[in-house]
Amino acid sequence: MAKYSFEFKKKVVNSYLNGEGSFKFIAEKYEIPACSNVEKWVQNYKNFGDEGLLRSRKNELYSFEYKLHVVELYLSSEISYQDLALQEGITNPCMITN
Repeated sequence: MAKYSFEFKKKVVNSYLNGEGSFKFIAEKYEIPACSNVEKWVQNYKNFGDEGLLRSRKNELYSFEYKLHVVELYLSSEISYQDLALQEGITNPCMITN
């Protein structure tokens, strides 16, 4: 089971988007240990809508060629892991670092 439900994440994101405070303030308000979680949820929501807040239940299988393509994109450009993940439609940027 996911640590945070979709409904909770949506509530947190809406609080931020409604201007109720900074990432840090919202994290403290909802007792989220890291404000980076709030920032990640907001970015995922802005880029993928509700789908960005849902925990993926499927194990996405990527071909070796696709993985190589993503790594080459990262190495050949000055793009961040987060931006590359958004560009490639990957909701979890940590997958690229792994």
